[in-house]
Amino acid sequence: MKRIDLIAGARPNFMKIAPIIDALNAARSNGSELRFRLIHTGQHYDRAMSGSFFEELGIPDPDINLEVGSGTQAEQTAGIMVNYERVLTKEKSDLCLVVGDVTSTMACSIVARKMGIPVAHVEGGIRSNDWTMPEEINRVVTDSITNWFFTTSDTANDNLRRAGITDDRIFFVGNTMIDTLLKQLPRLRPPACWSSLALEPNRYFVVTLHRPANVDGEQQLLGLLKAIADGTHGLPVVFPVHPRTAKNLREAGKTLPSMHYVDPLGYLEFNYLVKHARGVITDSGGITEETTVLGVPCLTLRDNTERPETVTIGTNELIGTDPRKLPPALARVMAGQWKKGAIPPKWDGKAAERIVAHLKDLLAGQ
Repeated sequence: MKRIDLIAGARPNFMKIAPIIDALNAARSNGSELRFRLIHTGQHYDRAMSGSFFEELGIPDPDINLEVGSGTQAEQTAGIMVNYERVLTKEKSDLCLVVGDVTSTMACSIVARKMGIPVAHVEGGIRSNDWTMPEEINRVVTDSITNWFFTTSDTANDNLRRAGITDDRIFFVGNTMIDTLLKQLPRLRPPACWSSLALEPNRYFVVTLHRPANVDGEQQLLGLLKAIADGTHGLPVVFPVHPRTAKNLREAGKTLPSMHYVDPLGYLEFNYLVKHARGVITDSGGITEETTVLGVPCLTLRDNTERPETVTIGTNELIGTDPRKLPPALARVMAGQWKKGAIPPKWDGKAAERIVAHLKDLLAGQ
């Protein structure tokens, strides 16, 4: 028997880990000796940001919760490392599998490798080359000590090769986040604001903003929101507000009539909104993957992306952080002149199956 630690720490992780759990359980029912324990680091600790995702995506209760809670990045990193080291000291695993690029990903990878446990990184190799992003540091540090890389794109493969990683350690499997999206499509459901705001398909926009460059300065945040309101010409704009952004909006004390602020939504409700929207305006990376598969126009308020395939193949465009660039882009969406896009290779709902098939071979050789 080989046991894998599946590390989940923050909301973006849960969509990526759920299909791996399903694939491991399916393999076990077919005689596989792979076992896992789900470790929740507690990096996202409030229910609105994590708890409902476990229920909606069918993720079992964690076997272990490190309960790191809030704190600075250094405090969270240290807390995760100390608590995960205690877990491994008591009972080692055969592999630490991490996903994405959050603090938990980096922290658990470091602990595992220092204790002689190999690390597999799902979504390895993606790069924004923007060192102001904490996620970029997490990616680079994690990949520098990772044993095996499960990648989402040829671009990620090339990034790893340029860093000196040999092909026998790189496995192009696809995107587990899309595994979850395709599985859950039939279960998507309208949130309460669908009826309360009288929303209609293709007659509203969705906005998400959370990056410091966009939300921490009052002038920048309000400038972006005004540009969105002007460019959408009175169509409703639904804005599920990240806690960080909500705090800044309260302090700014200004509202716009077409902008509807709602609490963070669960996975099934949020993606229902995305699926039926005229367009999505965001500074998230993961949402650009979902809009690409759903064929929804996506305007990313960043100067770079770690997911370039959503731009070169999909429906995403980098607009930048200058509010003046938004109205011309929104005009193309309103006029139906946005690019159609296509779905990147291997974003077909089978990435987790490929990962588990590789894990059987890799761990059998240990």
